[in-house]
Amino acid sequence: MRAAQGTDYGDVGAVMSVEDGVKVPRLADIPNKKKRRDWMVIRTHAVAVAPGDCRVLSGITRELQGPPSFPYVPCGDCSGVVAELPEGNDDLPFEVGDRVAVRFVEGPRGALGEYSLVSTKVADKIPEGITFDEAAALASASPATVLADSVRPGERVLVLGARGGVGSHLCQVVRDRGASYVVGVTRSPKDVVAEPISCDEAVDYTREDVFSLERFQREPFDTVIDLAGYADARLEEMAAKGGPLIVKTAANGGRLLSLVPPIGPIFEIHSFWQVMLVFTFPILRKMFTTRTWRRWSLPAYTFAFSIPGTRDCVTRTLDLARRGKLRAVVDPKGPFPFTTEGVRDTFRLQKSRHVQGKAVIRVAADAGK
Repeated sequence: MRAAQGTDYGDVGAVMSVEDGVKVPRLADIPNKKKRRDWMVIRTHAVAVAPGDCRVLSGITRELQGPPSFPYVPCGDCSGVVAELPEGNDDLPFEVGDRVAVRFVEGPRGALGEYSLVSTKVADKIPEGITFDEAAALASASPATVLADSVRPGERVLVLGARGGVGSHLCQVVRDRGASYVVGVTRSPKDVVAEPISCDEAVDYTREDVFSLERFQREPFDTVIDLAGYADARLEEMAAKGGPLIVKTAANGGRLLSLVPPIGPIFEIHSFWQVMLVFTFPILRKMFTTRTWRRWSLPAYTFAFSIPGTRDCVTRTLDLARRGKLRAVVDPKGPFPFTTEGVRDTFRLQKSRHVQGKAVIRVAADAGK
C-alpha cells in the first residue's frame, strides 16, 4: 500500500515521506489472539494530525511514546471503511463496509496509510451527512467533549486557544452544556465569533492581555480552560501583585482547567521518573494548594490531560455532530494531499501551534464526501 514513512526522529523534512510498497496491516500481525479481538483493519480515507504526532516524531518522549522500530507509519486519529474484523468477537457493533471514525490508542501511530490497524474500543460509526474529512477531525477533537463536562449551566467560560484543533470544537460544546457567556482568546478573533465556533466575544492575544482587561476583572469567569499553556503562570503573577483576577477564586467556585502541565507546553521526557517530575508532583502540588491555603487567591487547578480510552468519547462527539450541536472545523489550508510535501506541510503547520481547527490529510479521493 501507499503510506507515510518516518525513518527516524527529527525534522519532518528530513525523515518523513510517502512511499509505495508498504506492507498492508492485517489482524494476523497481532500475535496475541485475545488482544486481536479488539482490533480491526480499515481502508483509510482521512487522517487528522495532532500535537502528539509531532511529539513522537521529535523523539523528546521516545522511551514512552516512540515507535517500536523504524520506519513507522505516523498518526492515530482517522476515519475510513471497515475492511477486516476479528473472528470470534460477535459483540462488536461493526460490519465490513461500515464508515467509522477512530481515535488513537497505545501511542499515535499506524493511521497514515491506505489501510490502518485500529482499535475497536475507540471507534464508532460515522453518522449520515458527515464526511470522512469531518469525521477524522471530530474524532481527533473528541477530548473537547470530555473537557466540556466540567462546565456547568449558566457559567461564564474563557477558552485560551479557541481557534485551535480542540478549542474550535470545545467552544461549541460548552455552549451546548449551557454556558451563558463564552469568550475565546486567539489571534483570529473574527473566526472565533463567526459560525460554527460562535463565541460571544473574542480577544486577540497579539493586541490585548486578556488577564488585564478590567471588564473581566469586574465580572470574572467561572471557568478558564487553557489549551495554550500560559494561564497558570499569568494568574500566579496577577495574584502575587494582589490585583483582581479575571476568574473567580477557588473559594468562590472558580476553576482553571489545563491541557498543559504547570511547567509549560514544552517538555522532554525519557523516563518514568521524569514523568513524575513533569506531571505528577507539580500537578498534585498545584491541585492541593489551590484547594487549601491558596483557595482565596487562585482558582482551583485541574490538569485535564487524560482522555478515557473508550468508545464513549468518540460516540458522544459524533452524536453532537449528528444532532447539529457540533460542526467539524478543518484548517482552511487543508485538507492536505496525501503526498510527501502534503504530509510534511501538515506536520509543519501542527508544530507551529498556529493550526486553525484540525489539520487533516485526505488519504482517499472521496474523503470529502
